[in-house]
Amino acid sequence: MNAGKANVINAAVLILMGLWAYLTSDSPSVTALIPSFIGVVLMLLANGVNREDKVQAHIAVVLTLLVFVMLLAKPLPARIAAGDTIGTIRVGLQVLTSGVAMFFFIKSFRDARLRREGKL
Repeated sequence: MNAGKANVINAAVLILMGLWAYLTSDSPSVTALIPSFIGVVLMLLANGVNREDKVQAHIAVVLTLLVFVMLLAKPLPARIAAGDTIGTIRVGLQVLTSGVAMFFFIKSFRDARLRREGKL
């Protein structure tokens, strides 16, 4: 897998899980759609990430890190505390795909630096 594929998978998961959370909630809140909004932006940046466009790739990394930290800070602990197994799995999947995407972004940046330095 590469950063581009990881970004697209993460974007799709964020979009789908955010919509699922919003549409199945007894009291839907727009905040449940924040991951979906970020997922849409990540999807729009996918071509730039695949082309290794520095600006677009860095924007995608910042958004991915932001959503990763946000999900770990509030929704995941809240779902666990509420005993909401489905919600915990849903948010956990978003955290997992965001973490995997971050791994591949970092690997991609490291590999690009090594290529520039002639070490790869």
